[in-house]
Amino acid sequence: MRAAILRELPGPGTGSFARSRPLVIEELPTPAPRAGEVGVDISYSSLCHSDLSVINGSRPRPLPMALGHEAVGRITALGEGVEHLKIGNKVVLVFVPGCGNCRACTAGRPALCHRAAVSNTAGDLLHGPALLRGAGGERINHHLGVSAFADHAVVAAESVVPIDEDVPDEVAAMFGCAVLTGIGAIRHTAGLAAGQSVIVYGLGAVGLAAIMGAVLVGAGSIIAIDPNTAKHELALAAGATAVGTPEQARELVAAATGDGVDVAIEASGSARVIAEALEMLTRGGAVICVGLPHPEAELTVPALTFAGAGKRLLGSYMGDAQPAADIAFFIDAWRAGKLPVHLLHSDTRPLEDINQALDALAEGQVIRRLLKP
Repeated sequence: MRAAILRELPGPGTGSFARSRPLVIEELPTPAPRAGEVGVDISYSSLCHSDLSVINGSRPRPLPMALGHEAVGRITALGEGVEHLKIGNKVVLVFVPGCGNCRACTAGRPALCHRAAVSNTAGDLLHGPALLRGAGGERINHHLGVSAFADHAVVAAESVVPIDEDVPDEVAAMFGCAVLTGIGAIRHTAGLAAGQSVIVYGLGAVGLAAIMGAVLVGAGSIIAIDPNTAKHELALAAGATAVGTPEQARELVAAATGDGVDVAIEASGSARVIAEALEMLTRGGAVICVGLPHPEAELTVPALTFAGAGKRLLGSYMGDAQPAADIAFFIDAWRAGKLPVHLLHSDTRPLEDINQALDALAEGQVIRRLLKP
């Protein structure tokens, strides 16, 4: 099998990723799935800011690591005890394999699975230690239980969601992270209701998916904010009712609502933006944080913001999703013409172009660039 491996973080001043080449395509022995695992041939993987966060040090992970966590593929091998899946199933890969038994899973919040958090942080799989090996038996860590920047992956059976063949691979590839996270933040974490107002900070794939989610639930005003004005037209196509830069946010909120929005989605990964989003809320409103700030970033806000005005600050990991049920819902909405996921797909490049793809993502030139192994 071939996989994109990160062996060390590019240091400051190393220039573009195309020049420093932090990811190297390597040939590895193809592992066989163990009990509870499946082998998947990857059709397309999708480059996400969370992958970039590992490379720039904002999301520390054990190295060397085979990166990638959002993809679509087909099952080619079944481990012992896997009876609900079949060879040839088209599947979406998801980056939190809920164990079904821990405190979070039994509470109906598999996105916060305790066992998956431990295995994902360690670079292992849910059912055992890392399987990938380099030269001389060197351990290669798995990224979020998936390692999708490859032509093949072995993952926990809990990491795959079977889907029907009528969903194009280029659309399905974006369900496992961007759509789960963005729409999940709207439907599950925020519980946005029809007629309510929302502002979305950060118009990457997750922010744009949140806009689509707001449209799905029948939101009233949907304000989209990003300093990159090239993304504004796409936000309008996704369903935003107003777009602007951060400097225009307050004016847009005042024009749309008078006294503040009901929900703010922070999808920029900035502590400063979280603080600004709190100021845009009406009394009783909620900020939903889905971005990934640097681990050293700190947030300072007036303490009276919460009890005094009833405002809420909520974290949302993978959109508080229940992947199997949510992806089925998304597919129904897509079939009905109510979920234009194709808008997130900027272009497709070969896996070998992955470092150039990192540059395009970091510079805001693309939303979701798909990689074909």
